[in-house]
Amino acid sequence: MMRQYDRKNWQEKVTNPAQIGGIETSILDNGLGTGTRIAWFNTGSGLRFKIVIDRAMDIADAFFNQHSLSWLSRLGAMKAQPFSDRGVDWLRTFGGGLLVTCGLTHIGGPEADDFGTRGLHDQISNSPAEIVSIIQPDLRDPEPEMSITGIVRQGHPLGHNIALRRTIRAVLGKPVIHIVDSVTNHGNTPVPHMLLYHFNFGWPLVDEGSLLWWQGPWEAREKGEKNRLFKKGNSFKTCSKPLSIHNGQGEEAAFINVSSDPTGKCRCALYNERLGLAVSLSFQKEQLPWLTNWQHWGRGEYVTGLEPGTNPPIGQRAARAQQQLILLEPGESRDYTLTLDVLDQPEAIEKMRLTYTEKL
Repeated sequence: MMRQYDRKNWQEKVTNPAQIGGIETSILDNGLGTGTRIAWFNTGSGLRFKIVIDRAMDIADAFFNQHSLSWLSRLGAMKAQPFSDRGVDWLRTFGGGLLVTCGLTHIGGPEADDFGTRGLHDQISNSPAEIVSIIQPDLRDPEPEMSITGIVRQGHPLGHNIALRRTIRAVLGKPVIHIVDSVTNHGNTPVPHMLLYHFNFGWPLVDEGSLLWWQGPWEAREKGEKNRLFKKGNSFKTCSKPLSIHNGQGEEAAFINVSSDPTGKCRCALYNERLGLAVSLSFQKEQLPWLTNWQHWGRGEYVTGLEPGTNPPIGQRAARAQQQLILLEPGESRDYTLTLDVLDQPEAIEKMRLTYTEKL
């Protein structure tokens, strides 16, 4: 795999940067996604991925060489449904994909209280983006960067007005995705703010025996008899074979107060030894102090999620009761940066593995 290019060679031999990589936009013309705008990133490093512009600029398909990294539901890249924000209607539009953004004011199950009624995971992933810029790589640059920037709005004129400004960028020749988000309250009253980055990994990266690497104190979401995986002594950091108990609505999750290094950086990862392939996520503890590990090993619906968030997906009501609910004042912004690295070099994978030595 090509890690670095000789700039002199490409300057003398390549006219069009698309010969190496770049961004290509198009519109889906068939099935549930008909009319949906997308953008394909080709990093020229073996990593390529599809951004669904009309779904909050989330990331659907993602491949490294011949291997898929993401899990896709049977729905796939589905057209946005802006009013799928009641009860569990969100699931009717859940196409899976490498990244599904949850929020911006609520993450968790449906609930109602004195502050209103909220559906599963809120509205943002069913909201189209207004594209601000698309920048193609310039082969003359030492770091030929490509990026797409857009604004995704949520709310209504007599209520909350909150917006996500998102930039997704990559550098030609490097198997890395950079996500830079800023959430701003454009309204005239304080607005609750909760955000979850729902990364969904699937086969063949995720397979029986693949390893989950994360650190920090954790608590099982399911209690009592419903908790079958996340127990002390269980090998829940090793991906399971398909489980009949997870068919249909079967699933389990752990809420992790994720550990950080001295610089405040948090990391989590997946490693498939048979493929010699790993994917690492990094983010800042100050911005995203929580990590959720979702496991759904249903037959034909085989997926695990690593989900950095401002909170565990417990909903506004519980976060407010715990005095952990963020309120954005009018004009206030919060920034978030995440990096996804794909690793296939043994030395890099071993170095990463050493950072995750932890007793359960």
